[in-house]
Amino acid sequence: MRAWPRTLLFAVALLAGPDQILAEQGVKLFSAASTTTAIDILAERYIAKHGKRITPVYAASSTLARQIVSGAPADIFLSANSAWMDYANSKGAVETRSRHNLLSNRLVLIAPSDSRLQVTLTPSAETPGSDLAALLGDGRLAIGDPDHVPAGIYAKSALQTLGLWQGLKGKLVFVANVRAALALADRGEVAAAVVYASDVGVSSGVRQVAVFPRESHSPVRYAMAIVAGRDRPEVRRVYEFLRSQEALAVFQAQGFSTGQAD
Repeated sequence: MRAWPRTLLFAVALLAGPDQILAEQGVKLFSAASTTTAIDILAERYIAKHGKRITPVYAASSTLARQIVSGAPADIFLSANSAWMDYANSKGAVETRSRHNLLSNRLVLIAPSDSRLQVTLTPSAETPGSDLAALLGDGRLAIGDPDHVPAGIYAKSALQTLGLWQGLKGKLVFVANVRAALALADRGEVAAAVVYASDVGVSSGVRQVAVFPRESHSPVRYAMAIVAGRDRPEVRRVYEFLRSQEALAVFQAQGFSTGQAD
């Protein structure tokens, strides 16, 4: 069979119209790495129910926000950090009225499942917590890069509040996103890692050691918004689907909390 000339294929694409081309591409969702498992489940449900695709792109919220501001073809942004949504909004990159606090999470300390590590995390002077650096021994602690990764920003704040940050210098491994920290703990390449509560159930190779006190860091809130100039019917349907009770139930089953409370 003879291949169609490239110019003819281009002409057919033009005749199809931009709306049809966008529909075939699906709705592109730029979503925080920590939402990977839940969003994958929801994307499968959405195509089964509506015959339309959600195309997820996962990375640290900071990376996604910068890409959106630079003009990446995203339709919806789901950030694990309000500050990075603020950044995108300040650049006019998202539809302000569509911004919605969808989820919340908890920050936890994990270790490989065969580890005997036991840690007490408390900000109280009356009941001091464990000396984490000493308990790690020769091992290291993996966290998201605190210069831009939300999980790392929360982790640094919490460790500073608990008086542990200085003692951990030289033992910290900075990674590109929270799932990378999880992977290092899963493979036993670090003694511990700081991740979200929703990450723990993803791997059978890790166990939760402790939960960071709520007051040790700012609330972990996930903000969602439609990207500026991308508000079309199919994007709006996906946006509303992610806010639906069906979607929220999936998020909850993966360890997230729903609404604004942390």
